[in-house]
Amino acid sequence: MQLGEFIGFCAAFLTTASFVPQAWLTFKSRDVSGISLGMYSAFTLGVALWLIYGLSLGAWPVVVANSITLVLALSILVMKLRYGRVPQS
Repeated sequence: MQLGEFIGFCAAFLTTASFVPQAWLTFKSRDVSGISLGMYSAFTLGVALWLIYGLSLGAWPVVVANSITLVLALSILVMKLRYGRVPQS
């Protein structure tokens, strides 16, 4: 493995791992009040596009990181849509 690829995998691991605490807290608490629907929608779409870009280049650090991040971001986004609705009176 070349140095550049190693750095890419390290960066991918750290940025992807940074989503785990948020996803875990959201799963555990079901509290999505502090999560912006607009931001997570745009972010999730961006991650999906990065994944497509990484696949088109065959850039495995980009593919692996964005595959995992997409799953985590989609999970949070789905919970925001499911649990973030305000009950109607």
